[in-house]
Amino acid sequence: MPLALHGIGVSRGCAIGVSYHLQRNQPEVIEYAIPQDLVEDEVLRFEAAVAEARKQLEDIRARVAPNVPAEFTSFIDAHLLMLADPALTEAPVRLIRNHACNAEWALKLQRDLLVQVFDDMDDAYLRARRDDVDHVVRRVQDVLLSDEPAPDLLASRLEGRIVIADDLTPADTILMPHQGVAAFITEYGGPLSHTAILARNLGIPAIVGVRHARRLLADDEIIIVDGQLGVVLTELDEDILNHYRTRQKEEQRQRRGLTKLKRQPALSRDGQAVTLLANIELPEDAPAVVDIGADGIGLYRTEFLYMNRPDTPDEEEHLAAYLHVIKTLDGRPVTIRTADLGADKQVDGGRRGPVATNPALGLRGVRLWLKDQEMCRPQLRAILRASHHGPVKVMIPMLSTLHEVMQVRRLIEETRAELREQHIPFDEQLALGGMIEVPAAAVCAAHFARHLDFLSIGTNDLIQYTLAIDRIDDEVNYLYDPLHPAVLALIANTLRAGRAAGIPVTMCGEMAGDSRYTRLLLGLGLEQFSMHPNSVLEVKRAIRDTDIGEVAAAVNAMLEIDMADELAERLQALTA
Repeated sequence: MPLALHGIGVSRGCAIGVSYHLQRNQPEVIEYAIPQDLVEDEVLRFEAAVAEARKQLEDIRARVAPNVPAEFTSFIDAHLLMLADPALTEAPVRLIRNHACNAEWALKLQRDLLVQVFDDMDDAYLRARRDDVDHVVRRVQDVLLSDEPAPDLLASRLEGRIVIADDLTPADTILMPHQGVAAFITEYGGPLSHTAILARNLGIPAIVGVRHARRLLADDEIIIVDGQLGVVLTELDEDILNHYRTRQKEEQRQRRGLTKLKRQPALSRDGQAVTLLANIELPEDAPAVVDIGADGIGLYRTEFLYMNRPDTPDEEEHLAAYLHVIKTLDGRPVTIRTADLGADKQVDGGRRGPVATNPALGLRGVRLWLKDQEMCRPQLRAILRASHHGPVKVMIPMLSTLHEVMQVRRLIEETRAELREQHIPFDEQLALGGMIEVPAAAVCAAHFARHLDFLSIGTNDLIQYTLAIDRIDDEVNYLYDPLHPAVLALIANTLRAGRAAGIPVTMCGEMAGDSRYTRLLLGLGLEQFSMHPNSVLEVKRAIRDTDIGEVAAAVNAMLEIDMADELAERLQALTA
């Protein structure tokens, strides 16, 4: 009789493979004395291990798929910076020389000291950085404790395996496709954790929040991961295995069929055209937008320009990045979002003043952008200059008051005047839009629609703020629910406001790229979707299979339902 464990399916698809427990603890280290005449040799051994660890990370960085979002590859960049930090490279050398101890022990002592510093910090974001220290130290220790250079954390031994872990960092997850990992299961995590989003982008079946998975699932047993249902199956019989083998073949057939949709229009069965846009992180992501047949870019995140550096990017650096994308898109529209820093994107060059107690509710998005002229002026000039070279829009994140809109408009007018005086061309009709991701903005969407040229619904933060939860907090992420009646009401209100004002409304959060919600959103009246390029074809298929006129009545009826279970049942019936 199969045993079923339940969690949150965050990346669909099914996988059959042999389980592998990924241990992420620090290795056991023993202290021993080094003869004085060999101390310098021990220092050289430590420095060689650091160099080897750096080489491994650089190799990983070079092999990351080009469409992986910048916020994830930035973890690897941060680890590389740590390997150049004197706290991890020079301090252990002093300990080796002062105490004549082995390199492993010196590194352990320094690691323990650094971890204590992070644990004592008041800010939760900074406390979480201890995981980065552990990851880097573990890699160096692996080299020191091995006769041969240590393999990558997820080495070729994982081919066809299903990884089981307490949790995974984005750095752990990025290489999984290269190492042939079939799927992964974690005991912690939520649907919008960095690891979950990355799994979806990479197409790895994954289930998070499977409590006690490491205790209940043994190493080296055949298990099944059903990412759609959020179920892990073990103690399998032949009937179950055959059923899932058939499902795998069907999924492969459907994936092959999706490629035929690249050049087909996103046209519903009743003839309504829908705009499908893509979200990108880096200029290098732009070719994937063209290749997948998207209509343009609905969200160009610009935070990558500010990450892993002590200063802020200048105007020419901004402009070069934007022109690269505009040229690649070859006439398709590009919506550039001004820097949304703060919260989970803390960077050296983009933050001033003390660290906030709750960054998600603090100085982030448009608030930080308006306060920091060194940040906003060069970016705004570059966006305006870029608009001369192709169809560009500018979008402001985290709006909560109309006063912010008026401040941005005043800055745009001042910048236009500067450019005119300098005889620098730009698009005089540059469209200004706002992200609707704060409940106050969604409630007052009609007010914002009268002062903006377009709106874009950011569901990730809108759901988080509406339900008063941290979407990556394991204790409360079960409450993260796109079908919550309040969330649906805010989305519907924003769409009504756009229609009344005669301006377009796009959705660019994770919900837009999840085909389970496509018919629901079409029934609510959404006509522009923006998502990761990997999701475009699946959503297009759902659009082409939908009669929007037929589903609209059923969707409007869903807005009157107040029970989450009944809404989930109605959604399942809608997508059947």
